[in-house]
Amino acid sequence: MPFCKVINDERSSDPALNNGIQIFYRTYGRGQTKVLLIIGLAGTHDSWGPQIKGLTGTDNPNEDDTVASDAKPCGGDNESGGGDGGIEVCAFDNRGMGRSSVPTIKSEYTTSVMAKDAIALLDHLGWKKAHVFGHSMGAMIACKLAAMVPDRVLSLALLNVTGGGFECFPKFDRQTISIAIRFLRAKTPEQRAAVDLDTHYTKEYLEEYVGPNTRRSILYQEYVKGITATGMQSNYGFDGQVNACWNHKMKRTEIELIRTGGFLLSIVHGRQDVIARVSHARRLAEKLQPAARMVELPGGHLVSHERTEEVNQALLDLIKASEKKISPLDWTNFPLESSECLSRKISFGGTTEGERTLFIEKIYICLLYLFSLLVIPLKYGRRALQGSKPNRVGATLT
Repeated sequence: MPFCKVINDERSSDPALNNGIQIFYRTYGRGQTKVLLIIGLAGTHDSWGPQIKGLTGTDNPNEDDTVASDAKPCGGDNESGGGDGGIEVCAFDNRGMGRSSVPTIKSEYTTSVMAKDAIALLDHLGWKKAHVFGHSMGAMIACKLAAMVPDRVLSLALLNVTGGGFECFPKFDRQTISIAIRFLRAKTPEQRAAVDLDTHYTKEYLEEYVGPNTRRSILYQEYVKGITATGMQSNYGFDGQVNACWNHKMKRTEIELIRTGGFLLSIVHGRQDVIARVSHARRLAEKLQPAARMVELPGGHLVSHERTEEVNQALLDLIKASEKKISPLDWTNFPLESSECLSRKISFGGTTEGERTLFIEKIYICLLYLFSLLVIPLKYGRRALQGSKPNRVGATLT
């Protein structure tokens, strides 16, 4: 089995990098073009199946003889092989999921730490540079990676991304509340598969017929099989990855490092995503101008599966544009005026429209929180007061 063993570096002050973490990975295809795929919360490397097949033409993993042996630690100088014109893809399980190590300490799960895991994997493979594509939490990790080592990023694709923190909260309505309750109650692969379908796809997509069966019934069987094979995510892994999402934040300096990193970006999002709202993705795309292109598609959180052809084409377009060294101003689909204006505001510390909206949303959430602090004590205080009053007793005839 191909594992990247994270090296214990005595000089590192980060205990999360000194605990013998092993990252399970697979490579697919051969070629000079390298692509690193980073999956999201509770996902495994094979969640990238449609993109692996679309980019490389195969879903059969390369055998261990194409990379270093399992025992070789990260940081090795193994050469990356392949022929001209082909694409080699690497997909892996993040710490806390699949066959990778599962730390038991919640603080050892942050998007920065997991970005360092991914960088260690690049070193292990001998990839000096790569196109980096991330989905959901994986897109948050990809952002951190790009800010840490922008010189190693050929292009950056962020699928169904949010800014972390409160942006991880879905839009509160009856559907999302129902999904959240079912998710927390899911204890078996069958229960988890049922709720995952409603989380990942739109209702319209699931109810489409493929032959005599709906997609829901077909995908349900596939999900149960996949979850059964990999096992339910451990509580340590789930809580840790949720902690990473909640504490994720991109500083202004990190955004600037990505924006001026010299590579192109694509932000791909499903309009009906119930987990990561498209408005947050648009806001991030605005901050990353003029190098970012926004690609909105009909679909849910797993738009990479729901709209496979369109997503794969968007990723291939990004790779081709990067190889041709297309100018950012020719790549972006945002108005030139807004890109230039935004660049000036970021450079001089101005406030963008997206940041004003973000500020208003934060105020709204704070008000809701304060309102709940006020209402809940009043509600239970009134109930307690009523319970303490003596019962009225009517006059009796003797």
